Amino acid sequence: MAGKAVPNAIFKNGNNIPMIGLGTWNSPPGQVAQAVKDAIDVGYRHIDCAHVYQNEHEVGEGIAAKIAEGVVKREDLFVTSKLWNTFHRPDLVEGACRITLKNLKLDYLDLYLIHWPVGYKEGSELFPMGPDGKKFLFSDVDYVDTWPEMEKLVDGGLVRNIGLSNFNTKQMQRILDVARIAPVTNQIECHPYLHQSKITSFGATKGLIITAYSPLASPARPWVKADDPVLLDDETVVQMAKKHGKTTAQILIRYQIQQGNVVIPKSVTKERIVSNFDVFNFQLDDSDMKQLASLERNGRICPESSAFGHPHHPFEKDE
Repeated sequence: MAGKAVPNAIFKNGNNIPMIGLGTWNSPPGQVAQAVKDAIDVGYRHIDCAHVYQNEHEVGEGIAAKIAEGVVKREDLFVTSKLWNTFHRPDLVEGACRITLKNLKLDYLDLYLIHWPVGYKEGSELFPMGPDGKKFLFSDVDYVDTWPEMEKLVDGGLVRNIGLSNFNTKQMQRILDVARIAPVTNQIECHPYLHQSKITSFGATKGLIITAYSPLASPARPWVKADDPVLLDDETVVQMAKKHGKTTAQILIRYQIQQGNVVIPKSVTKERIVSNFDVFNFQLDDSDMKQLASLERNGRICPESSAFGHPHHPFEKDE
């Protein structure tokens, strides 16, 4: 399977992005570099990162190792990262990007996203807390003022494409209203328990591709509760997996691809990295797609609840 060609999605600007990538959120420290190396060996050419994951230096090690071995060249890879909430102030954007590039050992990013529309208080703390230790300290910077600095990263050659993450429809439109360089994607949580159809259909009308994170509903998320439903064990998905001779994870990944979404399943286990990639030799039929669509329950895994009350919180108001 190594080196197997992955279909690309095409951004509105004509640039390509591989339809499947390796997610690195919540990957255990010390295991990320090997996961990246395993993924590249399997055939992944798209790696999704973020400053806040605090593992970009490990991602960089993995990428550098495979380039040094001659397995890939830099131009073969598509690397995404994200501007964290404490760097929304215009004068901080370029510096934040350069920190990411240094950690990744790269000269440029293929895609850089504003991670959330909410800004946090500037400083060294990723999650700055108030004296009560319960509420985040917010920044009053408007993400609309952050966007021109993202555009300058493209102008300067540090970034090839720019986009959004966790933005609702009104927030997407606010960016589009001021954009000289339009966002190419909105990376959002997307799986059969949370389709976010309003955002995906709006994105389609505006030429933004959806990148689906947590396509398996992140069963290992740190805040999972014992009685939370497990999408991978959903009987509809289990029966569909039996029907196609596939794993439930493969069904869920294939579902995103057939909707035209880029998908970034996370794993550090080699067997799962291999398995998650093996989704291009079967097709879900119309009945399958309808059954998976019927599982909608607005089951949001990543509500960013600690930032409730922020004027730019994307999920508190109508999306």
